[in-house]
Amino acid sequence: MKSVCETLGVARSNIAARAAGSPSRARGRPPLPDRELVEDIKAVIADMPTYGYRRVHAILRRNARKLGRSWPNAKRVYRVMKLHNLLLVRHTGAVDNRLHEGQVAVERSNIRWCSDGFEIGCDNKEKVRVAFALDCCDREAIAHVATTEGIKSQDVQDLVITAVENRFGRINMLSEPIEWLTDNGSCFIAKDTASLLRDIGMEPCTTPVRSPQSKEQTSRCTLLDWLSVN
Repeated sequence: MKSVCETLGVARSNIAARAAGSPSRARGRPPLPDRELVEDIKAVIADMPTYGYRRVHAILRRNARKLGRSWPNAKRVYRVMKLHNLLLVRHTGAVDNRLHEGQVAVERSNIRWCSDGFEIGCDNKEKVRVAFALDCCDREAIAHVATTEGIKSQDVQDLVITAVENRFGRINMLSEPIEWLTDNGSCFIAKDTASLLRDIGMEPCTTPVRSPQSKEQTSRCTLLDWLSVN
């Protein structure tokens, strides 16, 4: 035994313990339960489905500070999200071969409206950012908002109210529900925006996350289209 251990460069005590079948002692502390953390993570990504584990960890840390509790470290958040398939799909540069056969156009007006945004570069190096509302039947640009800052949820809410007033006048509730189709931009999926849409009788819906083809189908309105009606 001594000659073999010296040749292999291992300790005789280790080999003797293994030969005797002695159970090895587990090192470190036992893992913490993940059920409560999983629920907290799902609550975050339900509102922000495009957030990765680092941004999810930042929100969990912020919420824990407000409640005076301890928070998990980023490595544990990553491990739990990976274990429960909650991580974002890594972008590898590969071509997306998914079929995008959804029908955005509708047979008559005021069934589905869609909204998107674009920016215009100016000669003075500033940028004007525009968000618009479009009818998915006749492609009429119903309303728009513009700002030199980023489009915020308040801007989208003003856009919704202006679009409804332009089509139906000053009303409190639509007589029939209208779908409001957008991508997953933070200004479109904000809680305040969704609450306003439901209050006036609109149904918020979004395109699939990380699906630029669906976003292109949603708007179907180029800069020239928008300028031609404004």
